[in-house]
Amino acid sequence: MKITDAQVFVGGPAKNYVTIKIMTDAGVYGLGDATLNNRETLPAAYLTDYLISNLIGMDPRQSEDIWQFLYRGAYFRGGPIAMAAYGAIDTALWDIKAKLAGMPLYQLFGGKSRDGALVYAHAAGADLADLMTSIARYVDQGYKAVRVQCGIPGMPTASYAVPETAGQTGADFITDFSGIRPKTEIWDTDKYMRFMPDALGQIRDKFGPDLKILHDVHHRLLPREAAAFAKAVEPVGLYWLEDPTPAEDQDALKLIRQHSTTPIAIGEVFNTIWDCQKLIEQELIDFIRIAVTYGGGITHVKRIVDLAALHHVRTGFHGAPSHSPISMAAQAHLNAWAPNFGIQEYLVLGTPECDALFPSKHYLKDGLFYVSDDPGLGVDFDEGEAAQYEYKPGSHPVVRLQDGTLWNY
Repeated sequence: MKITDAQVFVGGPAKNYVTIKIMTDAGVYGLGDATLNNRETLPAAYLTDYLISNLIGMDPRQSEDIWQFLYRGAYFRGGPIAMAAYGAIDTALWDIKAKLAGMPLYQLFGGKSRDGALVYAHAAGADLADLMTSIARYVDQGYKAVRVQCGIPGMPTASYAVPETAGQTGADFITDFSGIRPKTEIWDTDKYMRFMPDALGQIRDKFGPDLKILHDVHHRLLPREAAAFAKAVEPVGLYWLEDPTPAEDQDALKLIRQHSTTPIAIGEVFNTIWDCQKLIEQELIDFIRIAVTYGGGITHVKRIVDLAALHHVRTGFHGAPSHSPISMAAQAHLNAWAPNFGIQEYLVLGTPECDALFPSKHYLKDGLFYVSDDPGLGVDFDEGEAAQYEYKPGSHPVVRLQDGTLWNY
């Protein structure tokens, strides 16, 4: 059995999804996602200009050897561009293998450990009252876990994942990343540290002990500040505190651990097992956030999940709108299997346009994600629908302190 061809498609409704379709001489094809948010043309070019020509003639069932060929065969290894490209290929190969077996992908991992996988939604508000309304909407929809982000009084601009005006709550609020020149957000750590612990406490008081509350600092705090913040919010009982410090300084997690028992989630910017090996083995984190796309695909991320299971670290895969339904399906199969599953971020836009481009039988109900039993990933790709979309450049915002110093996004 041989790979005969592969095509890359860039575009989609409200997002520049990067989709690879790998064809075989058996008539079976596989799908993968290489979407690198706001830098989508880079992994697409790597796939088209370098990798696909090497795939032709390879046996798609030999996914392990192909992964090693892609990673070890590159002198300059790793990085988000390369790993997104490798991840797309690897996911497509697993899709092919599961289709050949006539099984849903999770069966190739060892079967299900659970029926439905817990997911969390994103609630946001320009102020605390606005945020409370957003949280209540998700609770009413049956969500059992919600990430909460709130505008900070006196902050000159809206901060990460917060609408500029009240009323843009929950799914109604989508950050505008259009345009190649990034917008600028202004950050004030002191205002954040004074306001947010009490706001989280009020959220807990209003919604009670059963709602799982998550909060994302998005790399904004210094190690001492992060340790103080994690200790201050201990009474809230957060399900997790995400990215309290920049991921590059992994020793900062030791300081946080020394001062607080608040669960820590980190890793959405990681690309390899070596990025998180120390954090997992030293048990400095409670949840690993790496994504199948940026983590080099199912082959590599499954190794990370297995390592994490040895050290009481649970999964919490990244699931922002930049991940297409293909990568979310790959993670859904891992979530169904993983004995150390924790939670799944779920922000894929469930629009008719997206469903038409990526038809599937996966579904969300009462805050749980249920994976389809169709063979393979359980997601298809409509090339006719794809033809109506084109690439539109965009960028994440940049962050500056009030004196103009560039800060961590």
